[in-house]
Amino acid sequence: MHARASALALLVVVAAAATAQAQDAIKIGDINSYKAMAANMAPYRKGIDLAVEQVNAAGGVLGKKLEIVSRDDGANPGDAVRMADELVLKERVDLLSGTILSHIGVAITDYARQHKVFFLASASLTDRIVWESGNRYTFRLRPSTYTHAAVLVPYAATLKRKRWAFVYPNYEYGQSAVASFKELLKKAQPDVEFVADFAPPLGKVDAGSVVQALADAQPQAIFNALFGADLAKFVRQGKIRNVFNGVEVVSLLTGDPEYLEPLKEDAPDGWYVTVYPWYLI
Repeated sequence: MHARASALALLVVVAAAATAQAQDAIKIGDINSYKAMAANMAPYRKGIDLAVEQVNAAGGVLGKKLEIVSRDDGANPGDAVRMADELVLKERVDLLSGTILSHIGVAITDYARQHKVFFLASASLTDRIVWESGNRYTFRLRPSTYTHAAVLVPYAATLKRKRWAFVYPNYEYGQSAVASFKELLKKAQPDVEFVADFAPPLGKVDAGSVVQALADAQPQAIFNALFGADLAKFVRQGKIRNVFNGVEVVSLLTGDPEYLEPLKEDAPDGWYVTVYPWYLI
């Protein structure tokens, strides 16, 4: 997550700290995929640490210093719930924050409901966090997968491409993003055809095979929801095999700096992507 987003997440969390327990510090339990998503977590953590430093230097909140207590969720919902339990029962945190992976966010959302603990989902995008699994204790920072899809669909419909293929990581975020995009595009363009879905496991894309399968499907347009290292592999294989030539591509998250900048000269040209709004300023 971008450092400014991390700082904003912290400020939102702090706003909920008025009900903090009677202790010397306001303790924020941070649960995230530090090992599994290391490239994302480095700027995320730097943003949090900077914000805590600045807030505490200015006197803290409600006369108390902020303290971050972090746990790695192992990219596993069961581990995430155990970490939440440890933070709430042992560390006595006042609230929970974090979760970059959507299936982890859903698990902690349910934990917040059961234990009546404030939870700010700082990066999870799935709609379930505030829709099917939504509860009065859970709030989100970033726009949902539905919102991201809704931003892309009006442009996608103007392309008048009939044959669409989909590439996405096979877990909650990717599934949710594709479902929303398909639903909205079908309403905007009733004659659209969905010719192929390619859903590799998160972090384990066989980009060469996916790109070849895409070429065989002969789509006129592609919806992509891969990100991170999976995105880089997909883009590079696609350029090598010329699979994007003459094919329109709309893509979630590709414009986010942590995913776009590592591509360097391999950054795709002509894709229509979502991006942090302040990155365009």
